[in-house]
Amino acid sequence: MIREKLIAREKEIHRLQNCVREQLPQLIILYGRRRVGKTYLINSFFEKRFDFKITGVYQEKKETQLRYFAEELSGQTKKTITPPKDWIAAFRLLRDYLSSLPKDEKHVVFFDELPWLDTMHSGFLPAFEHFWNDFGCTLNNLVFVACGSATSWMTKKIASNKGGLFNRQTCSIYLQPFTLRETEMYLRARGIEWSRYDIAECYMILGGIPYYLSLLEPDKSLAENIDNLFFRKRAELWNEFDHLYKTLFTNSEPYIRIAEALSKKRSGLTRNDIIHETNMLNNGVLTEMLNNLESSGFLRVSNSFGKQKKETRYQLCDYYSLFYFRYLKDFHGRDEHYWSHIAGSPSKNTWTGLTFEQVCLDHIQQIKKKIGISGVLSEEFAWIAKGNDESRGAQIDLVIDRRDHVIDLCEIKYSEREFTIDKAYDRILRNKREIFRENTGTKKTVQLVLISTYGIKLNQYSSLISNQVLLDDLFAET
Repeated sequence: MIREKLIAREKEIHRLQNCVREQLPQLIILYGRRRVGKTYLINSFFEKRFDFKITGVYQEKKETQLRYFAEELSGQTKKTITPPKDWIAAFRLLRDYLSSLPKDEKHVVFFDELPWLDTMHSGFLPAFEHFWNDFGCTLNNLVFVACGSATSWMTKKIASNKGGLFNRQTCSIYLQPFTLRETEMYLRARGIEWSRYDIAECYMILGGIPYYLSLLEPDKSLAENIDNLFFRKRAELWNEFDHLYKTLFTNSEPYIRIAEALSKKRSGLTRNDIIHETNMLNNGVLTEMLNNLESSGFLRVSNSFGKQKKETRYQLCDYYSLFYFRYLKDFHGRDEHYWSHIAGSPSKNTWTGLTFEQVCLDHIQQIKKKIGISGVLSEEFAWIAKGNDESRGAQIDLVIDRRDHVIDLCEIKYSEREFTIDKAYDRILRNKREIFRENTGTKKTVQLVLISTYGIKLNQYSSLISNQVLLDDLFAET
């Protein structure tokens, strides 16, 4: 199939090609964060040539969804189709239509925003299960694509379905945001030639989300674009936040409370911390919400070295959400050129430093490649030791606990020039290493790694660093 220009989706395209080549019925599940490019990928791959396609409408009642179903089927069959009374009747109509198509050709059915079709008491999911198990799985020439942004719904109801769809999907694709490398490729394809320093800052705000990146204008600087997208009156992404959470999560308010609490503590919170900050109950509902936020790509969950499960930390890792809580939530249009005006300010420098840590956590494979351990199994997490009257405290930005009996303690620095280790900072780094050894009791080799924009300035203290990772290295292909 000849596709529109697609950037950086080679693995997904390869999997779709394999599905289409198979001489067996295919149920393809595609899910991922809203705005990440799921619909664009499917439309491009199949050249918008579908034997049937329907897109669910957010918070629309069943009768309206079924009317859209009938309109699409009428267009495909060139006949007037009366809207069915329920989804059982709708899938019967689809079954009859597919049975009438040539048996020696591939036929593609695309249900986009599938979770929005499954409205309260609609009976959609049981009807879909019956359609697939009784009919769809018998057609060797059928490719059925089910797509949705409500990742928690897609995971629970389809990908991990324990009922009629258990183990039925032939391909499950979780579409992730672009990496730094893929973001650079996308921007260049659009005629945007920014430095990697600017691309990294852009990534800290937009997070490699293709739709957000598509709104950038090539004739404007990064700062001008951010002002235009967020801070001018009626800016394009000003009200994106509420729409994003409401369309992903039923009863979005408690999800937003959790996200806001996490945004205030970039190193993350434990479950007990979240309960304290949000006044939420410690029950299964909270567990489900945390799981839903994680499966939707909004939370990162990590177990710190040697800590019990109750010390599991949750970090907000959605860049747009982090930017919203830091700069947009309480901003009331005071300055349409706000981002340009705060360039170089201490508050912005603090923000970039913290957010660069997030970028590094999202590019672990590139970091491991640079330090020569791509093939070594490892666990990665931030590490905190709270000090008291009897012991010293320390915080380590990133720990890479390797299976080859080495632990890398990574110090992360985002600056406009080479980073200099002076006598005072040399002592800080040595103390961190010793406190980590004392607190964890590890017998592994512990070495220091610096991750920075432009590397370390050579001096009498620089030999303390065993390995370096530069900003350019985070743009590497893995």
